[in-house]
Amino acid sequence: MRWLLGATLLLILGIVLQLGLLVYAMYVLLGVMLLSRYLSREWIDTLRAERDCSRLTAEIGQKVAIIVNITNQGKLPIPWLLLEDAVPRQALVQRPPRISLDGKRMGILQLGPGSQKSLLYQVTFHMRGYYQLGPLLLETGDLFGLHRRFRVATKPHYVLVFPKVLPLQGYDLASRRPIGEVRLSHRLFEDPTRISGIRQYIQGDALNRIHWRATARTGSLHCKVYEPSCIAGATVLLDFHQAGYSERAEPLRSELAVTAAASLANAVYQMGQQIGLITNARDAAERIREEGAQHDFRTRSLALDTVEMQGRSERLRPVMVETRRGPEQLIRILETLARAELTDGLTFAQLVVEATSRLPRDATVIALLPHVPPETAIALGSLRRRGYAVTVLLLMYEDEDFAEAMGRLIAEGLDVRRIESEAAIAEVCSARLVQT
Repeated sequence: MRWLLGATLLLILGIVLQLGLLVYAMYVLLGVMLLSRYLSREWIDTLRAERDCSRLTAEIGQKVAIIVNITNQGKLPIPWLLLEDAVPRQALVQRPPRISLDGKRMGILQLGPGSQKSLLYQVTFHMRGYYQLGPLLLETGDLFGLHRRFRVATKPHYVLVFPKVLPLQGYDLASRRPIGEVRLSHRLFEDPTRISGIRQYIQGDALNRIHWRATARTGSLHCKVYEPSCIAGATVLLDFHQAGYSERAEPLRSELAVTAAASLANAVYQMGQQIGLITNARDAAERIREEGAQHDFRTRSLALDTVEMQGRSERLRPVMVETRRGPEQLIRILETLARAELTDGLTFAQLVVEATSRLPRDATVIALLPHVPPETAIALGSLRRRGYAVTVLLLMYEDEDFAEAMGRLIAEGLDVRRIESEAAIAEVCSARLVQT
């Protein structure tokens, strides 16, 4: 725009001062600029692109192949075209990297009328996550560099990489007593299908508790005594607040937490019991940004900012997978864990307050914690005093931190276990997680 304004002013000046050579030169310059502007717009508008992704779900270590086809549907040749297929920059620069690339996702091409060329590359996923591949950024312009045009072509693909699931050792699958199944030490819940005995009638007892045969035989009212119910299955509470995950231990500690949660969920699911998940993590799917997919941009940086996923989410609600049985339950939990990201939203204590009404009382609460501030210990202790069976798994490396956290939790009467490596995940169930 500045070039055009400057050339117009010089042209007016040449006409006023009757400078023929300057007027001629400005006419030529304006003609070249207008022609360049037209050609750059024509070239960018006649380009069509298609992307093919070999799969949309993957396991850690698997590869996904990406093929991008570019076609010039216009009648004019395109002298140069710069292609760049967007991938998550943070996933590449992180150490260790979450993904690696094999092949070229960028290239400079020449396209004749009606011709087509392709880009082919592979993405290897080293960690679980929710990854945006694409869209494709196109850049072209005139040969003089006076005008450049940028466009975002093709919709992105989103690949879900499931977390690692480890087999847990230390319990018999045939026993029907997996993680989280214990007999309550007090009769908060009773099973009306199992009678353990009879007792004298106490004022206020419900009529449906009266044992009529014993009453008729003895001549005084007697009531049935039921067996206390058993807790079956588990609800996993995962703390994914940034305050508990120091940068020097990342991403190892957060990945360890997700692996532990996925392994526990798999073990309980394999027993045919109910399983659920509640976390204060951010759901990566909520950061998707697709606007501007077919827009024309003036600068490359603006186009790149548009194609990337959002970097923040202001979510202040727990991410929940309801505790229940079912063939799809484990998949839902694994998908949720795959998309989980650290957040500075809800603290774990706030998460417990928000989620208490959604916690079933017939399932053990298993809390996965990277650190234990006093308010977290108090919140879990409050759950135990309300009748929930609570177990805490601490994701800690340093002995001093573990001793301090364990002291706070034991003071609340909670069962505490430690996970410091993937090997510890497999052995955490060598004994029952929850004390009777």
